[in-house]
Amino acid sequence: MHNYKELEIWKMSVAYCPKIYKATERFPEKERFGLISQLNRAVVSVPSNIAEGSAKSSDKHFLIFLENALGSCFEIETQLLVSLELGFLPQHDYDALSSDILIIIKRINNFMNFLSKNL
Repeated sequence: MHNYKELEIWKMSVAYCPKIYKATERFPEKERFGLISQLNRAVVSVPSNIAEGSAKSSDKHFLIFLENALGSCFEIETQLLVSLELGFLPQHDYDALSSDILIIIKRINNFMNFLSKNL
């Protein structure tokens, strides 16, 4: 088992959550149950899956939750692009948020590769 609070990927993904919440605060009210809700749920899902997976009895099981976290990262990446295309997100915010999620994706991938080698 891993202590999720010591994992850099968990720390980074927790720190990323308020950035998404702040960005979606500026979205149109009509998106409260659309993109706002989807982005906010997806961003919380990343550290939540990392934490939940860390409690599993094996790294093989942990990898499943890391894959789920990675899937949520790809959801966020897609939803940010849609938000940009719809004019809800300024380009500079999109660039910063996209850069951050790409770093998280790379770190999760690296950790998954590390765990896979040790199976």
